[in-house]
Amino acid sequence: MTSQTTEGPTADPGAFAAAAERVRAGEATARHEAERLVAVMTLEEKLGCLDGDTDAWPGVIDMVSGGYHRHTYPAAAVPRLGVPGLAFSDGPRGCVIGEKTAFPVSMARGATWDPELEERIGEAIGAELRTVGATYYGGVCVNLLRHPGWGRAQETYGEEPHHVGEMGRALALGAQRHVMACVKHFALNSMENARFTVDVTVDERALHEVYLPHFRRIVESGVASVMSAYNSVNGEWCGESGRLLTEILRDEWGFEGFVTSDFVFGLRDPVLSVTAGLDVEMPFRQQRLGALPPAIEDGSLPLEAVDEAVTRTVATLLRFAEVFGDEVDPAVVAGPTHRALAREAAQKSIVLLQNDGVLPLAGAALGRVAVLGRLAAVPNLGDGGSSDVIAPDVVTPLAGLRAALEPLGVRVDHADDDPAIAEDADVAVVVVGFTREHEGEYIDAAGTAELQVQLFPPITPADQDEIARAMAERQAAADPTAVEAPSFAPGGDRRSLALPAADLELVAAVAARNEHTVVVLMGGSATLVDPWRADVAAVVQLWYPGMEGGHALADVLLGEVNPGGRLPFSVPTDEAHLPHWDPDATAETYDLWHGHWKLTRDGHAPALPFGFGLSYTTFAIDSLVVDVPADVPVDEPVATVVVSNTGERDGDTVVQLYGGLPGSSFERPAERLVGFRRVSVEAGGSVTVEVPVDLRQLHVRVGGEWWEEEGTYRFTAAQHVGDPGARSVEVEIGE
Repeated sequence: MTSQTTEGPTADPGAFAAAAERVRAGEATARHEAERLVAVMTLEEKLGCLDGDTDAWPGVIDMVSGGYHRHTYPAAAVPRLGVPGLAFSDGPRGCVIGEKTAFPVSMARGATWDPELEERIGEAIGAELRTVGATYYGGVCVNLLRHPGWGRAQETYGEEPHHVGEMGRALALGAQRHVMACVKHFALNSMENARFTVDVTVDERALHEVYLPHFRRIVESGVASVMSAYNSVNGEWCGESGRLLTEILRDEWGFEGFVTSDFVFGLRDPVLSVTAGLDVEMPFRQQRLGALPPAIEDGSLPLEAVDEAVTRTVATLLRFAEVFGDEVDPAVVAGPTHRALAREAAQKSIVLLQNDGVLPLAGAALGRVAVLGRLAAVPNLGDGGSSDVIAPDVVTPLAGLRAALEPLGVRVDHADDDPAIAEDADVAVVVVGFTREHEGEYIDAAGTAELQVQLFPPITPADQDEIARAMAERQAAADPTAVEAPSFAPGGDRRSLALPAADLELVAAVAARNEHTVVVLMGGSATLVDPWRADVAAVVQLWYPGMEGGHALADVLLGEVNPGGRLPFSVPTDEAHLPHWDPDATAETYDLWHGHWKLTRDGHAPALPFGFGLSYTTFAIDSLVVDVPADVPVDEPVATVVVSNTGERDGDTVVQLYGGLPGSSFERPAERLVGFRRVSVEAGGSVTVEVPVDLRQLHVRVGGEWWEEEGTYRFTAAQHVGDPGARSVEVEIGE
């Protein structure tokens, strides 16, 4: 790695710290102190704040050889003034540098419907980031799940904007107790194979009502940074879209933090990117290095735009200086507390999709359990791209079941693909689904090589010498006992939501031999369950469950934990019922319709509805009252829901509140999520739950303004979309 050095006036390495102290003491604003610091920077120092602090060619060689998982990425440091700059590390299922706690993927955590838990996870990840010197966390991914085939679906939370926004907000709030958090990818980034080339056409209503509300929620909650997206929107690359980065993000939403590019290929016009509002090109000295100085000289890049970009970054560093200045005990990393948190998250994320009574398992009353499937005995944590976490150890499904059952005297047999072992077993558990080879961040060597030629500075003899030196140093310093950072897996979008053919064959063969077959699904998004689910006793969604996932699975299958996870997306009966999907598209149109909104509009019943999940007990929603004060939004609307546990086990359910306006003058979903709350209810008991109502989810965007359409709104408290036990009320809103 090459660090930045800058000649300049007299050094004052305490300048930033003194400014941060004045901000902390309330003696000055961060903006004011940032302007003072920028005013004494040299032009070279200012330009150095507009991109990464690593030379491009050595940096990319380091990255592809495992550097992403070995160290942070520095940017925007000004040593002469003590400005620390950024030290970036990624997520979102944990810190990606070295051995760290691997939590369940975000989609799994979305299935918990538990923002309080997500905030604790964010705080734990933030603490582990600090142990490697990171100050800037890129793990708050909230791109909406437009289609479940999206390769990085596992990195977000689901298909409903309100749910995604609340979960992403919680992760950011937790992480920002230790680091600056970055929400990404802004915006409309939900195709992976074509992420560098696709242009998304979207009208005003779909943009603001569907694809931006969750970003707005997180921005308004004080997130430090926003990362732009690779794709273009309405003909503008996101990294140089003044419409997105200035007009919407800053002028309309009031965002005061800084914007970084997505890594390496996040912009195409370096000068335009500055004037559009992108502050830092990450992670290398790449396009801006050669383009900005002549643009300043010829006047095509106003110096005021440079000053403004640097000021935004430095002001954010000042606001967070106290946060990331704290030291964290390295013992927290994958320690008992964080492992317990990972296990809790995995337990709460598991969704029971089907059960004919075979679950929970009888424990010590069992004689023999057969565990099958190629995924049963291998670590399967998810994507092998930028979100990959190196866990010190992983509890696989097989290991978790053996740890729970063998001390009880239960024999556990295992085979990857031999259905014969299922015969005469008390129960057969078949673990099937997807891995990082099937889905994840797309690593296209040929395509990225072409972009490197287009966007990287020419490679010089000095670059060649530096690359050779860096590679020689790395080889000489190699520690044979060290954990090797993984290379990127190919990943990409899924072209089918069906299980792999070999898995389907195994499920059929096992079900034919054992009527007590439990199918455990691994993966980051929706999997088609028809028609094979009719042949099995139970289906469990395990996701990519993190390093403690095997223990969590055993906890749920044996009834030590009552499953309370709920689907954060709809599972269709037919992929044709979903939005148009072409992973290789160079152009795509995003409209108002996806997920359960589209299925309902088109009259297609889902195989499994949004919000669905079973339990070992039953619940009933007894009553619903929605109070919408006259002076909204000064007073927040609240729904009061009474929910009862009508079974014989304590358990969790998720109270989901949907809103809609029948007879609206505008085309709009019949209902969309406006609130939710996960609650624990004792067997035979009931609780009264207050659910804040996000009325903004029901507003309409027309002509650059938000409209609250007057009329009789219908609010429904349910345990999933289409719940026959739901309760509804009508409320007049508007004059």
